[in-house]
Amino acid sequence: MSTKVGVVSLGCDKNRVDTEIMLYNLQQAGYQLTASPQDAEVIIVNTCAFLESARREAIDTALEMFHFKEQGSCKKLILTGCLGQKFGKEIFDGLDEVDAVVGTNEYDRIAEIVKETLEGDRKLYNRSPECLTFGSRVLTTPSHFAYLKIADGCNNFCSYCLIPHIRGRFRSVPMQSLVEQAALLAERGVKELILVAQDTTKYGVDLYGKCSLVPLLRQLSGIEGIRRLRLLYCYPELTDEQLIREIETNDKIAKYIDIPLQHVNGGMLKAMNRKSTAEGVRRLFDRLQRSYPKIQVRSTFICGFPGETPQTVEEVAEFLKRYKLRNVGFFAYSCEEGTVAATMAQQVDGRKKNAYVRKLYGVQQSVVAELLQSDVGKTYLCIVDEPCSDGTYKGRTEFMSPEIDGCVYISSSKRLHAGDFVSVKITDKTDYDLIGEVAE
Repeated sequence: MSTKVGVVSLGCDKNRVDTEIMLYNLQQAGYQLTASPQDAEVIIVNTCAFLESARREAIDTALEMFHFKEQGSCKKLILTGCLGQKFGKEIFDGLDEVDAVVGTNEYDRIAEIVKETLEGDRKLYNRSPECLTFGSRVLTTPSHFAYLKIADGCNNFCSYCLIPHIRGRFRSVPMQSLVEQAALLAERGVKELILVAQDTTKYGVDLYGKCSLVPLLRQLSGIEGIRRLRLLYCYPELTDEQLIREIETNDKIAKYIDIPLQHVNGGMLKAMNRKSTAEGVRRLFDRLQRSYPKIQVRSTFICGFPGETPQTVEEVAEFLKRYKLRNVGFFAYSCEEGTVAATMAQQVDGRKKNAYVRKLYGVQQSVVAELLQSDVGKTYLCIVDEPCSDGTYKGRTEFMSPEIDGCVYISSSKRLHAGDFVSVKITDKTDYDLIGEVAE
């Protein structure tokens, strides 16, 4: 019988795509995939290392999986991903429980690495980030939507961020390869493609000499079977009029954009080494408010970055009240060794960071309540994700991304299936979700 391999994937949706590529390569090499760690002879933990909390989660998960080795069901434990790339030697030397530590540039060799690990001694696999792994995948999402990673790495070097030191410089996947991947996904039943990268708006600058996200969107829009394209991680300084017009006029692009702002105060943006300015951000959001059809926005903010004050937090609060973003995440600043921000003066006390997070979440909760109330009585085109135990269905509007935003609970007199697109009249709301019924 072939060796059974189980993979635990941690971190972001970009990491999930890497996991899916590994699963495909393992399957092609004859390994048997299992979703149950207790059944696996080899367990792979694909890790995130963006924040200290993510690194703790990765190590805790590896130690949890080690119990299956102690029990005798698992022969080898392998740690892959960002933790292995940035802190490979430290993990290899300090975590004897794992049999191999593997970086982010070895996914195409994972089957070979598993074979070597089963046959030999402990080893560290950690190539520099020169190559870009892409190709066929085993989907871990529901069959009707998938993530399409269009690039890896980052050139922005924000002062708080380790990503360029982990993933290397920005590298785009060739457009033809992405179109071929998307066409194959469509043939397998995928109807919604969610484009991801560390900076999707910079797509193509390394290959074609200029940002080429709009030409890519047009190519992907021509694929039969793809009903919806969704954009995550668009940086504000590169979200220009051409991209906004493409979202407005292209029927296949969700009227939704994820723009990680991190802050709106000019001094804070400069200290963060963000390329956007306070004036530029407000001009962009004034334009998005005028968009037609209205483009809804998701964003993230860092609270308690060095130099943060009650006044700069209030500036974010006023921004939220004015522009009424659909979905927002707030994160307490994490001081990461090896970043410029870690050496800055005016580090903020942890209690203050958490207080700032609570304050802004309170403001955003009021904004969301207002927006959801305004949805009641409207009709939206929703994609169905799954049935619920009470006979309703869980779905999403254009302004809801899976796994991070809210949802719509849909009542229907007819049976619905995952991936169906249905018109839903909104009849009520909860704190973060909508309730509706299929419109006649």
